[in-house]
Amino acid sequence: MKKIALYILVVFCFSFKKEDTVQQVIRINQLGYTTGGIKVAVWCSKQNTLIDSFQIIDSATKKIVFKSGAGKAFGGYGPFNQTYRLNFSEFKKPGKYFIQCGKAQSPVFTIADDVYKGAADFCLQYMRQQRSGFNPFLKDSCHTHDGYVLYGLPVGIKDSTHINVSGGWHDASDYLQYSSTSANATYHLLAAYRDFPEVFKDEKLSNGLDGSNGVADVLDEAKWGLDWLLKMHPSKNIMFNQLGDDRDHRGMRIPKEDSYYGKGFERPVYFIDGEKQQRGKFLNNTTGTSSTAAKFSSAFALGYELFKKEDKKFANILKEKAIAAYAFANKKKGVTQTVSVVSPYIYEEADWQDDMGLAATHMSALINNKKLLDTAYKYLENANAETWIGKDTAKHYQYYPFIHLGVNELTKRLGNSIAASEKIISYSNEILAVLNKAKQNAFYRAIPFIWCSNNLTTAFATECFWYRQRTGDQSFIELEQANFDWLFGCNPWGTSMVYGLPAWGDTPVDPHSAFTHLKNYPINGGLVDGPVYTSIYNNLIGIKLTHEDAYAAFQSDLAVYHDDYGDYSTNEPTMDGTANLIYLLAAKESESKKGFNFSTNPRTKRNLTYSYGAAIRGDSTKREIALVFTADEFGEGIPTIVNVLSRRYLTASFFFTGRFYNDPKNAANIKLIQDKFNELGPHSNDHLLYCDWNKRDSTLISRQTFVNDFHLNEDAMDKLHVREPWNRLFIPPYEWWNNDIAKWCHELGIQLFNFTPGSATNADYTYPELEKQYKSSEEILQRVYSIAKKPNGLNGYILLIHAGTDNRRTDKLYDRLEELLGFLEKENYKVLPVGDLLYY
Repeated sequence: MKKIALYILVVFCFSFKKEDTVQQVIRINQLGYTTGGIKVAVWCSKQNTLIDSFQIIDSATKKIVFKSGAGKAFGGYGPFNQTYRLNFSEFKKPGKYFIQCGKAQSPVFTIADDVYKGAADFCLQYMRQQRSGFNPFLKDSCHTHDGYVLYGLPVGIKDSTHINVSGGWHDASDYLQYSSTSANATYHLLAAYRDFPEVFKDEKLSNGLDGSNGVADVLDEAKWGLDWLLKMHPSKNIMFNQLGDDRDHRGMRIPKEDSYYGKGFERPVYFIDGEKQQRGKFLNNTTGTSSTAAKFSSAFALGYELFKKEDKKFANILKEKAIAAYAFANKKKGVTQTVSVVSPYIYEEADWQDDMGLAATHMSALINNKKLLDTAYKYLENANAETWIGKDTAKHYQYYPFIHLGVNELTKRLGNSIAASEKIISYSNEILAVLNKAKQNAFYRAIPFIWCSNNLTTAFATECFWYRQRTGDQSFIELEQANFDWLFGCNPWGTSMVYGLPAWGDTPVDPHSAFTHLKNYPINGGLVDGPVYTSIYNNLIGIKLTHEDAYAAFQSDLAVYHDDYGDYSTNEPTMDGTANLIYLLAAKESESKKGFNFSTNPRTKRNLTYSYGAAIRGDSTKREIALVFTADEFGEGIPTIVNVLSRRYLTASFFFTGRFYNDPKNAANIKLIQDKFNELGPHSNDHLLYCDWNKRDSTLISRQTFVNDFHLNEDAMDKLHVREPWNRLFIPPYEWWNNDIAKWCHELGIQLFNFTPGSATNADYTYPELEKQYKSSEEILQRVYSIAKKPNGLNGYILLIHAGTDNRRTDKLYDRLEELLGFLEKENYKVLPVGDLLYY
């Protein structure tokens, strides 16, 4: 298994003289690829070498089965001077293959719909191995004397009072136990079973030993977590935040009983009093009780939902504890941080409103109080800025639990309401911010290299999955898959970040773990922390590599990763990160079982009318209409337009040229459009005339000019973090095009559209000096009203209005938008963004 990375460092397609050799590698997802999913490998070179194509070869027959262009050169990243994304998503034939490109050959990989089968259950092995109390891997018990109370005087518990809190999971390769991470892990396991029950097997008893008990193993593991959380919240006014502290770090050992704490084999258990507690020589920044207690409440509430039919007695206990924990979270609004005694390292959680938002959402269903959904919404609105997403760095566990659990749960419960749409769009804007950074490098990497970067990567891939499931929008699916692929080998080091997964791959073999280091026990399924910034690594205390670095050729000034017991910063597995990964792997397996097939246009086109290859009308049998506002030079009407739409709770489409996007004076209006959740899109960069006005089939520009101009328009949108419509909608400049333009759009995956002829709203740019061409706003509106009275009327119409006009036109059509919308409402027309008009 060690080290495929060395094998693929330099592989030659033919024989070369030594002086001709270059270091090239191809990084893949070692788990493999589903037939209908995104498939991307990353070609990397230590030199600034360019490539133009790649080929896929059947590993059995050695025949070439697929060829494609290499696409864009992304330049340097990490240890490499040149990189390319090799996209072979359109190749769907199941089998075993390798990629050959330049002077590099990839490892063999599989394309099949069962490549993720059993992966989630495999990772459950690590969770069972982390159990405290009875440990099924060791078939022995540990930490059975826990523990003695500290900080309990506010509720009359003297320091050193014994309380039974044995159980739960060790947090990582140390044996500390935190309520915050344990509750989060429990929640993920419960959610995995709720959302994807068909994925999990029943091959273990509740104690983790071999056998079947009629309960899915993931639910057994979640109950192990719930049982410990119940001990850590024994009564309404008592809740504990952690068991043990960093005195645990005095030595690596197989878990048994610890005598490091001066009270026999008992370990300290820290009461949550909402006040600052010890952090080495200083104090932590605890401000309240909410962050940990709310996590308790959410785990208990979700547990109640899953157990209420099968185990009513246990479920009722969970319900009672969920309510009590929610009340405890409200005792003192604020965050609860962890404690350290020797070192300054703690979990520096800084946000609590995300936890309260999730808890309030569950509490609403638990006690049948819909008003709590409003409370949840407010909490999550306040928590919006408190996220690591889009940032380059953060403190250790500052934005825990790294994932918008509350937003996902709340939007499910709110259904298709405006409030849900607002949260989903806010969600998408965060993902877009990451995408705008990610697409600057071939790995599509924009996750900060801080401690536990793999946990963040897993969380973000899950966020993208949730967004796609809620909306059907596949705009971010390549970014989602890139983060998933990163975890299983499509990264600069070419290694999976999960111990033993896949069994045939390059995976960690020397993690920072007593199990492997002292006894050579496997820790199957454990997700290691992952790469960190080189600047972080160089400033950590007590790190010393124990053997030659197998990945030395792939370290860089950007980030490092070591498969070495001596590196606790990049190679230590974590319990909570693994629990999140179990959810993600279950999601991927469930989706592949259903035959997921990626499409650039996942929604179905309606019954459309076309002209010269462009959609010019939606379904003429539906009383639906789209408003499209365009701009190149002028945009003074935007505030008026957006305000009118907002008052009516409507959204519309705005398509601007690159020149308009690039003009700084338009930035505020573009932000206003985005803030009100309207659709924005491209209208060409330089507003070129594509074809002759009199001889329409006479194309005036080359294909390359068209492509360059369109990409400049997209680049201008990227600079303002404007998200292009998921289906790459495009309205041509001058609203004038021909079959050549339509063909080029199709080749680029662009959906060309234009206004519906006849309404004359597009003539609102004219002014009196144009004489015969001029049309007043009254004349335009009367024509619209007259069309509405005809059979099928305005059904499926795309009405184009200019967002601004020359000052010589004082009669602005946008000033009468309120009147137009009032008429459409009276006539029972539904106003939609153009993307929704054209697609189901």
